[in-house]
Amino acid sequence: MIAISRCSSDDHLVIIGNGMASHRLLEAVVKLPHRPKQITVIGAEAAPAYNRILLSPLLADEMTPSALSLRDTQWYAEQGITLHLNEQVLEIDRNDQRVVTTCRTLAYDRLVIATGSRPTLPEVPGISLNGVYGFRTLQDADTLAKLALQGDECVVVGGGLLGLEAAEGLRKRGASVSVLQRGERLMNRQLDSMAAGLLETTLAQRGLNIFTHARISHFEDDGAGSLAAVVLEDGQRLPAQSVIVATGITPNAELGHQAGLATQRAIMVDDTLTTSDPRIHALGECCQFKQHTYGLVEPIWRQVDVLANTLCGDGSARYREAPTATKLKISGVALYAFGPTEAAPEHEVLHYSDLESGDYRRLLLRNGQLEGAVLYGDTHSGPWYFAQALAKTDLGACRQALLFGEADANALLLDNPPTPLSTLEAA
Repeated sequence: MIAISRCSSDDHLVIIGNGMASHRLLEAVVKLPHRPKQITVIGAEAAPAYNRILLSPLLADEMTPSALSLRDTQWYAEQGITLHLNEQVLEIDRNDQRVVTTCRTLAYDRLVIATGSRPTLPEVPGISLNGVYGFRTLQDADTLAKLALQGDECVVVGGGLLGLEAAEGLRKRGASVSVLQRGERLMNRQLDSMAAGLLETTLAQRGLNIFTHARISHFEDDGAGSLAAVVLEDGQRLPAQSVIVATGITPNAELGHQAGLATQRAIMVDDTLTTSDPRIHALGECCQFKQHTYGLVEPIWRQVDVLANTLCGDGSARYREAPTATKLKISGVALYAFGPTEAAPEHEVLHYSDLESGDYRRLLLRNGQLEGAVLYGDTHSGPWYFAQALAKTDLGACRQALLFGEADANALLLDNPPTPLSTLEAA
């Protein structure tokens, strides 16, 4: 891929997509001295950019739609940004550097594709029946809230972060909810068996019906094209008027593929977020860097910093992969995790549990350095643990206090600071 110079003030920057990644890029670009004078944003949804992370609390009726808004339309106008909402892009014409939408044709000098993703639908009979939904947009949240208020029997397919947040939101709105997890435990990519068991117990006590090792045979038709039930491979039949699919996401990379850009699972980018066309960039869930695609905000925020520098800075910034931490957004459930879910033979494993209070901690260390943590209940030291893991801090001096959290561990570290690596090498 070819590195190119930054935008000049006369360039027309067109951004396809008005989600969180696109909006954060705009916030960064408008502060830079070499921002393009002309910026156009095309959004497929009717509302300006909003905080998609808060859709779960919105569904649970813990906040209002206005609380999700990132900026109103007036902000775009004040920044000299032209915003087209409720508009679909049909084609990217790379030869003439034009974008064709359902309403207009726009010439671009630089183009950013930030089209996000959509729910991945399982390939099972009946998936196209009425009553099968995703959970990605404000409209989805509104639809699901109305279904829950009717007292529908709902089945959530997927026991990961999004699935559990959707399930709890539906339950709080009045629905009877079952959760289907294909694996042996909830959040199997983030949690060990103990934390997953505590989480399952908590959610079951609230009224969610949890099914693990659940494999779907088909969605049953009511005879009129709508959902009647979910039938599992073991023969269990779960009556349902609604199914919410939360089994992962599929990048919206079709525009890039149709335009002849290099694509695999998503639109390929280099470490400056530039595609195989030096005038076109991709950002967020629709892009792929090496073998990585994205569904969490932390790496996307780092992509934004790089792309803003690529477009309007000195072009020196480079994107690199880095570890991320996981937090669950369910009211009354505190969970924080990062690193491996299972201990390797060379890991030292530190455990603490107080099952009566629902407090559990498990740390994985290798040669005195923290590589993974699962915290359930008391999670206040989670960010500190994560910072120590990123910094590769030698925690040997505070090992005996490490499970008790930041304050106790730091006290020992201050009394016995780790020997700098350069000193060890010199010796």
